[in-house]
Amino acid sequence: MPRLLEDKVAIVTGAAHGIGRGHALELAGHGARVVVNDVGASVRGEGEGKDADEVVDVIARRGGIAVADYSDVSDADRVEALFERTVSEFGRVDIVVNNAGIARDRMIWNMTPEDFDTVLRVHVRGSWLTTHHAARHWRERVKAGERLCGRVINTTSGAGLSGNTGQSNYATAKAAIVGLTLTTSLELYRLGVTVNAVGPGGMTRLTATMARGLVAFEPDELGADEYHQMDPAGSSPLVAWLASDEAQHVTGQVIRAIHDKIHLMGGWHEARTICSGERRWDATALGASIAADLFGTRAPGLR
Repeated sequence: MPRLLEDKVAIVTGAAHGIGRGHALELAGHGARVVVNDVGASVRGEGEGKDADEVVDVIARRGGIAVADYSDVSDADRVEALFERTVSEFGRVDIVVNNAGIARDRMIWNMTPEDFDTVLRVHVRGSWLTTHHAARHWRERVKAGERLCGRVINTTSGAGLSGNTGQSNYATAKAAIVGLTLTTSLELYRLGVTVNAVGPGGMTRLTATMARGLVAFEPDELGADEYHQMDPAGSSPLVAWLASDEAQHVTGQVIRAIHDKIHLMGGWHEARTICSGERRWDATALGASIAADLFGTRAPGLR
């Protein structure tokens, strides 16, 4: 079987467990040299460790090349050092997969401002910082006359696309990542860089916090012939393809990979329009027109 990423250099954040681990193993299996980044924190983002070492060992046993990195992606200095180290080790960066994330779920009346800020700091600031440094790296290479096929692959979720009870912080972060994806895809395409977002599924440490009875498992715990529809690595083949040169024509897209299905998601669009015929609407007339012409018999807010 041909390998899609021969000699590419990839940084995968949040790669010690679950979905990120699946991505790191998949990219390495397709020939990429992988920087396995993970701060080694708990699901809530507390503590530090060297969990990334185990993934590096797995990749090495399979004949791949990888190094561990323990940088906090929400720390600007540490992300800068991550890129400097990657360039020193492997000569360049070709692919950034932004997967690092934490969860601090509570209903909004119980959620603390710290829980909100911390989740956004990891998901949004972390994704922005790695993209920022990648963009600076790629811009310098283009200025030097190089022709690029750079890749940023972000991670969104159903919570960010449709909302989810008890996750006002997480859903906000994942929706913001879509906005980051759309904007940076416009800014970076002229450099030869594509930016897309993937919405994966899987039984991970994060999803296990959402309800009783949910459990997590690592993607490489399955045997070669085993299948589980909630395998955390279920979206990893899509990530590997988006990271390849074959996907140069795909940018600014949100794609979900759930079970055996891949869904191209459509963004906000004008579903219905009403026009007053005047310079501006009168508020007293607006309600009747909205009810009749925008929502029909459905009340606003119902799904």
